[in-house]
Amino acid sequence: MPTTESIRAVALVGHGGAGKTTLAETLLFRSGAIKTQGSVEKGNTVCDFDAQEKTAGHSLNSALVHFNWNNVQVHLVDTPGYPDFAGQAIAALAAVDTALIVINAQTGIELSAVRMMKWAAARNLCRMIVINKIDADNVDLPGLVNDIRARFGNECMLLDLPAHGRSEVVEVLGHTAGDADFESVAAAHRALIDQIVEEDEKLLASYLEDGEDPSLDKLHAPFEKALRAGHLIPIMFVSAKTGAGITELLEVLERLAPNPREGNPPPFFKGEPGGEVEEFDAVHDADRHVLAHVFKVVVDPYLGKIGIFRVHQGTLRKDAQLYVGSSRRSFKVSHLYKLQGKDSIEVDELLPGELGAIAKVDEIEFDTVLHDSHEEDHIHLKPLEFPQPMEGLAVETKRKGDEQRLFDILHKLELEDPCFVVERHPTSNETVIHGLGEMHLRSKLEKMSSQFKLEVSTSPPRIPYRETITKKAEATHRHKKQSGGAGQFGEVALRVEPLPRGSGFEFVDAVKGGTIPGVFIPAVEKGVRMALDAGVIAGQQVVDLRVVVYDGKHHPVDSKEIAFVSAGRKAAMAAIRDAAAIILEPIVNMEVTAPESAIGDLTGDLSGRRGHITGTDGRGQGFVAIAGEVPLAEIADYQSRLKSLTAGQGTYTIEFSRYAAVPPQIQQKLVAQHKVEEEED
Repeated sequence: MPTTESIRAVALVGHGGAGKTTLAETLLFRSGAIKTQGSVEKGNTVCDFDAQEKTAGHSLNSALVHFNWNNVQVHLVDTPGYPDFAGQAIAALAAVDTALIVINAQTGIELSAVRMMKWAAARNLCRMIVINKIDADNVDLPGLVNDIRARFGNECMLLDLPAHGRSEVVEVLGHTAGDADFESVAAAHRALIDQIVEEDEKLLASYLEDGEDPSLDKLHAPFEKALRAGHLIPIMFVSAKTGAGITELLEVLERLAPNPREGNPPPFFKGEPGGEVEEFDAVHDADRHVLAHVFKVVVDPYLGKIGIFRVHQGTLRKDAQLYVGSSRRSFKVSHLYKLQGKDSIEVDELLPGELGAIAKVDEIEFDTVLHDSHEEDHIHLKPLEFPQPMEGLAVETKRKGDEQRLFDILHKLELEDPCFVVERHPTSNETVIHGLGEMHLRSKLEKMSSQFKLEVSTSPPRIPYRETITKKAEATHRHKKQSGGAGQFGEVALRVEPLPRGSGFEFVDAVKGGTIPGVFIPAVEKGVRMALDAGVIAGQQVVDLRVVVYDGKHHPVDSKEIAFVSAGRKAAMAAIRDAAAIILEPIVNMEVTAPESAIGDLTGDLSGRRGHITGTDGRGQGFVAIAGEVPLAEIADYQSRLKSLTAGQGTYTIEFSRYAAVPPQIQQKLVAQHKVEEEED
């Protein structure tokens, strides 16, 4: 029977092609969890079980597996590495105590490894680096270690070293000597011990006085402390293909990776977002109230909605009554599962630190908290920060009558992926899907076709421009309508003021003396919001402004909500027109990876798209990464252009940066285009 102390929860993260899925398969095989080892090439691994993943040859979704090694049960999340599927990888960070950042020895430090290292640090997770594919030809392992330290800091320290031509590894914490392919085992051992003992003053004093290494038992607590503080990021070497270093990695997970009580506590808080909140520490105690956090949702055609979660507190048992968030209605846990890839293994209970799943509970959503007492109704886990999906496609059904099916299917896909967003634009009548890249959206379209049998046509969406104001302005509008019986009357005086970029919208009720009765203020705000949503100069949403309603008039008989909605809308539109309104466009951070020979053509092309190059970085193997900022409107056709400039070898990622004012000539064009569309309507 496992205990919380014998549980390890880890995530394999890193760039696509680093070999994470193969590494997970090798760990499962070496630990005895599976009898036959599959391969990504053959499409028979435990973690890449989806038909799309088998065809693509890489992970699209995170997958859960578990295995035992000696006296420890390891819950492992294998995550996709390509930036287009970062949402699945980031979400997994909420479920684990340790992030294993896997780096390809051939290609070195790549984009997703850098990002996952940063995101894991922001989440206060213990981090370890696993250098995979050490068996490959033409690898420079000493150079890669130097690169890792230059990029991530000198706290990245060797925990083992390749030996005998990279056919095995030698562990350095417990060895003071031995053969290694590079660097001295003795020197690596001494540097590691020196780093660890600094975490314990008594141990450090004894070490300096006696000159003898502390026992491994005495080193355990300061090792964990160094991991928690980020003062130590161990580096390990493996080959998932040959098995070199796999046993040593399993032993690290057993002896050195933190159990749930040793890891940094998850960032829970009490209260509701937007209100007063206080930090709350879940206690990994099997006898407390149950607290579990849903970090992944899957909509299965047979099992319905599956909520995948980590238990943070208490023991979750089959047949228990649970609540979802602040819901007043409980549900019964009819079936409780551990996941092994696509297989659901029914269990009777899950302890603190374990990962599991519940099926057929419609109320479960991504990021919700499951609990068994109303005392926990208002407990949440600190939200993860996801990259904003900026790649967009407008979609419509090829067959009439499928519109409702389209919305239902898109909703299911949205539930499963925190970085897949569906928007319905009322002004353009477009349904637009947003993702993190072209590959991300293509995978969704393929799933709609293969799993749901729905065919859609796509087109480039309209760019999500915004409008804002640059100075203060005031306006008054009176809505008066008389048609025989009771009339309509409402007058609103308001002021608009610019706010810093990214502030959104503020509505302030500054009416004094009851000139607009309080009962009508919500109607005024509704009218103002209608004006902002519809846009004023270019038909785009107005943002980053404060609207202060300070005066008005009402009629004791004729004043109605509809009158103040209309007056609020018209007054807001007039004030915005007088406030030197401008149009904003989305600017994205862009990283293009391509052969070095194409760097001149690429930088010239990006500059021609109003882009600004911020840096270049070598990626090894003759490739370079070009970083820059570029307006989203300028890269609608970039995929085909990149393919042309790099003979199909280039890739790119985009990430939302900010909104910025469009140049005057583009603003004139957009305003004129909007006027034409209004006249046509």
